[in-house]
Amino acid sequence: MTFFDDFKIDSMDDVIWLIDEIGFVPFFINDIEGFSLEEHMAPGHWYNDTKEGFWAAWEWKGPVINQSGCAYGKFLRGKAMYVSSKWFPDFANVRRDGYDFDARYEDGLASFDDKELYELLDANAPILSKPLKRMGNYRKGGRKGFDSAITRLQKQCYVLISDFRYAEDKFGNEYGWGIAEYSTPEKFFGRKFTDKVYNRTPEESYDRLFRQLKKILPGVEDKQLKKILSV
Repeated sequence: MTFFDDFKIDSMDDVIWLIDEIGFVPFFINDIEGFSLEEHMAPGHWYNDTKEGFWAAWEWKGPVINQSGCAYGKFLRGKAMYVSSKWFPDFANVRRDGYDFDARYEDGLASFDDKELYELLDANAPILSKPLKRMGNYRKGGRKGFDSAITRLQKQCYVLISDFRYAEDKFGNEYGWGIAEYSTPEKFFGRKFTDKVYNRTPEESYDRLFRQLKKILPGVEDKQLKKILSV
């Protein structure tokens, strides 16, 4: 199957099937036409313009992450993408260039601010964005740069979004937008990730990923495929 086949997604089970079948599913429209969940959603499931209205694809995100066991985060040039558990260890190996975070910092490839945020998150994972910001003093008059740092750590595959939680009113009813819950791949996947992530060289992982992208995106120029794998 390729992303250019004629198919429509109209249920959460369809999203899970697509992730398992193809491996890489960007959430939003991007530089490669057709390569997104948004472009393949059936009418009424991206946004249903009714009296109550709902954003089905958004409501499914947390359950999809946990039922499929996939990785989800801002992995595609700062935009969200699902990556199946089958392909994520190789993807993380490429994005990390074979480094765990401590080694990256020791080699001068990560800032002290990123190190502090990563260590705070890792020590408290899984953790919602609001308490993470509070614990790290990311607030008016305090530290700045949370959004940039958390996005950078996701792009490098040291952090992912493990779920979405909703605020509740006094009656226990959920409301508003889902709040991102962050974790590390090591904490989220456990040994399924740690036993595999550095098994190959980054170059070997890159070759495997590139072949899969060629398969699911036939006819797309190599330079565009390489952008998917680059940080």
